[in-house]
Amino acid sequence: MSVKKEVEGKLLALRTKLQRHNYLYHVLDDPEIPDIEYDRLMRELQALEKQFPNLITNDSPTQRVGAAPISQFGSVTHKLPMLSLDNAFSEDELRDFHRKLKERLELDESSAFLDFTAEPKLDGAAVSLLYEDGILVRGATRGDGTKGEDITHNVRTIESIPLRLLDGDYPAVLEIRGEVFMPRAGFDALNAKARANGEKTFVNPRNAAAGSLRQLDPRLTATRPLEFFSYGVGYSEDGHLPERQSAILDKVHEWGFASCPERRLVVGIDGCFEYYQDMEEKRADLPYDIDGVVFKVDRLDFQRELGFVARAPRWAIAQKFPAQEELTVVLDVEFQVGRTGAVTPVARLEPVFVGGVTVSNATLHNMDDLARKDVRVGDTVIVRRAGDVIPEVASVVLDKRPRNTDPVILPPSCPVCGSAIERVEGEAVARCTGGLHCSAQRAEALKHFVSRRALDIEGMGAKIIEQLVDIDRIHTPADIFELTHDELMNLDRMGPKSAENLLAAIEASKQTTLARLIYALGIREVGDATANSLADHFGSLPPIMNLSQEELQQVPDVGPVVAAHIHAFFSDEDNLSVIQRLQNLGVAWSDSASTDEQTSGQNVLEGKTFVLTGTLSAMTRDEAKDLIKSHGGRVTGSVSKSTDFVVAGDNPGAKVKKAHDLQIAVISEADLSALLETEIPKK
Repeated sequence: MSVKKEVEGKLLALRTKLQRHNYLYHVLDDPEIPDIEYDRLMRELQALEKQFPNLITNDSPTQRVGAAPISQFGSVTHKLPMLSLDNAFSEDELRDFHRKLKERLELDESSAFLDFTAEPKLDGAAVSLLYEDGILVRGATRGDGTKGEDITHNVRTIESIPLRLLDGDYPAVLEIRGEVFMPRAGFDALNAKARANGEKTFVNPRNAAAGSLRQLDPRLTATRPLEFFSYGVGYSEDGHLPERQSAILDKVHEWGFASCPERRLVVGIDGCFEYYQDMEEKRADLPYDIDGVVFKVDRLDFQRELGFVARAPRWAIAQKFPAQEELTVVLDVEFQVGRTGAVTPVARLEPVFVGGVTVSNATLHNMDDLARKDVRVGDTVIVRRAGDVIPEVASVVLDKRPRNTDPVILPPSCPVCGSAIERVEGEAVARCTGGLHCSAQRAEALKHFVSRRALDIEGMGAKIIEQLVDIDRIHTPADIFELTHDELMNLDRMGPKSAENLLAAIEASKQTTLARLIYALGIREVGDATANSLADHFGSLPPIMNLSQEELQQVPDVGPVVAAHIHAFFSDEDNLSVIQRLQNLGVAWSDSASTDEQTSGQNVLEGKTFVLTGTLSAMTRDEAKDLIKSHGGRVTGSVSKSTDFVVAGDNPGAKVKKAHDLQIAVISEADLSALLETEIPKK
């Protein structure tokens, strides 16, 4: 065998392996080798191609980011138009769509139900991918449906788009259609990085995906966290395709493409309604944005019979969810003060219905965010609300800005207590310097102290705290334990029995744990996971109070910033005085993270560290944390080398990928239950 033939064989074997592992990782989410082995194969291929550059092919995994920047986008004429879909906004409109289908197909009420392929309507950018003999030769935007822009250089950088098709029964010419989108976690990370660098942020994941695809330099697109889901085949030559839409998507999956994991085959109009309701409930928890669902008649012979009207097929429809973005007008910009003194600008809005609720306030995050967006009183703005998150002003419609508006500036003093507002150089957050003198900070700090993950005083809600602060009755957490029955009786909506129950809850909360106490104190940047880490590491409060910042950083999850906040808190005489008063009033804590939650003889998870991600089905995240800790384990908020297990529920986030990167075991909820019945060997 000649040297060239031998090298070609090695190159083919390496490329085939890498393409297969890429498919397992990005499409099936089921990698069978660690990342370090994938990297080794990639380096081996790169070295061989460097030695024999004349044998490099366009479909090689090394060529994803190989193109030079282009000067402008070329135009592409689609072989078949990329049509839009008609929309249904109500149950009646969807029923009308279904009725017309049955009439055109001459199906009476006694006929078999229509089957539909149902899938979420992704909020991204539609693209077409053309393959010839299994090799990606062109990528294009939808454009006006007839012509789009040539974005081949950019789609090649997206890992979930195969450069060469898998299997061998694909048509000689094949056009795959689908959606390029940016997952929420990637979008949040991209905007966080932009904010840190003082750069412009994206309004939403859809704009981020579309903007990333329209970069002239593919190296920039390659840095963006883009994904691709296929929703069908647009055109094919010299090959056989199944006669059902659902079967086509199964076949496309075999060729190397991901399709939306939420897609489903549903039966009849009732199946469509059930699917819509299911997706609407799941919408906020999905890792990507959707703005509705799409229903397509599953049988292709029925599709051909139904045909098209104007620019839309008769056999498909999109049923839209309530809008998550709307236009409204800014009536005022006010400043709210949180428990740590953070001063947050808030836009007061002309009420608008968005994301299923009426919104009249929206956050502007901080002064840097306000300055970047340049929101002014009188502006028409885009308000965004995704799921249950706090509504935010996404951007200003500058064409609608009134004349003679002024930029909003940070007030010099706190709007609540009048203390000076301080903004440390290099920080985005401005803070009131009033401390507990500021009733706003006091109220929020006390709400935190009584919350479920803290002292968990049942019945002491926000309204009660606010009343007690307004009458100047409580200033520090210790004051809560001096409240009397008569004082509580004087509060609004508080009867004798309610006051009695609340006093009993306050008394019961005196017996707590070190971890709960640390969390309840409200130290900046110290969440419940960090509080547990501190309690586990030191075992009692005095060491935490007396150690240096450097010594505190020996604790997992505690970096320089968190250590500085902890050290500053326990260096403050007023804070030490509050802790002493709590002890004098009978508040006591066990010197461990979870002594009150452990059960004797069941510490099978002792010494093991867990991270939770995704939506659990049988329990809440808090319940899972308590269960793990009751069996001797610990739960942290981030994945690190010291993590033993990542428990992944539905729609897990980026923590799973980091776990794979660090070769940490990713287990299911059922696996966790099995672990609780098994003695885990120590490392």
